[in-house]
This record gives sequence, C-alpha cells and structure tokens, in this order.
Amino acid sequence: MATTNINVRVDSSLKKEAESLFNDLGLNMSSAITLFLKSAVSSDGIPFEVKRRKPNPETLAALAEYEAMKNNLDEYKRYDSFDLQN
Repeated sequence: MATTNINVRVDSSLKKEAESLFNDLGLNMSSAITLFLKSAVSSDGIPFEVKRRKPNPETLAALAEYEAMKNNLDEYKRYDSFDLQN
C-alpha cells in the first residue's frame, strides 16, 4: 500500500504530551494519527463527541446583562464617545 505525508502544525508542548502518552500506549505519532484517521473513516465522522465549551457563570452573567441592556436601552446610560473627558 502506498503512503503519503501529512504535515500538521501543533503547539510544541501539546506534541510532547501526546508523544509521551502514545509512547506509554506503545504507539508512535504516526501510528496514533493513522488510528484516528481509520476510526474517523470507519465511523463516518469524528470518532468522539465534539462540543463547545460551556461558558462559566461570570460569562453567562455578562451575556445576560448585555441582553438586558440591549432590550431596555432607556434604562442604561449611553455614551457618545470613548473620550474620558466627556
């Protein structure tokens, strides 16, 4: 079977951590990536669940405050400039 090269850029610390993990599992980087690709093809998709990170409570509160401000413009102070002297 003919092979080909794939070039992937990743953070150097991520690469080191992955290499260490794969070595412990008896795999090299090439074998691990091949395993992932075969699994993706076999499952006809990403072989694990991909989700967005859930915002933390502080971010959720800020988003709720923004929605309240947007929906009740008359209740919040508005600015015409970013100039601190106004």
